[in-house]
Amino acid sequence: MNQKKKQPDFMEPGIGNQFQEETKYAPDRIGNYSLNWKTFPEPFKNYDSPIAVIGLSQPEFAGVQNIWEALQKRRSRRVFRSTDPLTMSDLSTLLWATQGITEKYGETLFRTAPSAGGLFPVETYLNVRLVEGLEEGIYHFRPGKFDMEFLKKGKFSRLLAQAALGQEIVATAQVTFIWSAVLERSKWKYRQRAYRYIYLDAGHICQNLYLAGEAIGLGVCAIGAFFDDDINEIVGLDGTDETIIYMAAVGKV
Repeated sequence: MNQKKKQPDFMEPGIGNQFQEETKYAPDRIGNYSLNWKTFPEPFKNYDSPIAVIGLSQPEFAGVQNIWEALQKRRSRRVFRSTDPLTMSDLSTLLWATQGITEKYGETLFRTAPSAGGLFPVETYLNVRLVEGLEEGIYHFRPGKFDMEFLKKGKFSRLLAQAALGQEIVATAQVTFIWSAVLERSKWKYRQRAYRYIYLDAGHICQNLYLAGEAIGLGVCAIGAFFDDDINEIVGLDGTDETIIYMAAVGKV
């Protein structure tokens, strides 16, 4: 008589299984609801009183690797030359590659990375440790204006590394990209299934960062392990309406 093989502990049903099950699409579960355009969320975030606003230069593509070379060479790089600064040109290129505006269609501004429903819930923050011409601190990227808002002065790299479960690459990275989700932008249309799309959106953005970094000779390492509340506190997010979802360390290799 064949005995049913016992599943390992990590395969026991839990909240992840429940989420996957309850957010499935099926003909009898999609529901009939109409979108309320009067409650359409703001597509861009702006801070009222940043310390400064820093303009960015449009990327230059001459002499960079082609897409096939970048795909072939793409790796997670975990060792950086920590004393060599990034240039503003480097940073501008990476920001454009991740979420730069590529086309306007009606009121929608399409970007370099796709987003479910064209809703673009992901915001980009930066912890700058060593970039030519920039003070250390936390910055917020505005794709629509292609600039950065300087939010907080200070040395946050070590705190971020501790919050990232002690991953030293965050402390030695010249820049750490910190991606958050403004949840209402996606939930307005997709309700609870929005979380699936938000995480997919973040993955598209991070892959663009990997390929752009490889193309201009920089190392990138994605980071998905962190204490959410600690990162939210460092950046200044409430953790409810907007919360950390992903990070990536960037440095010279």
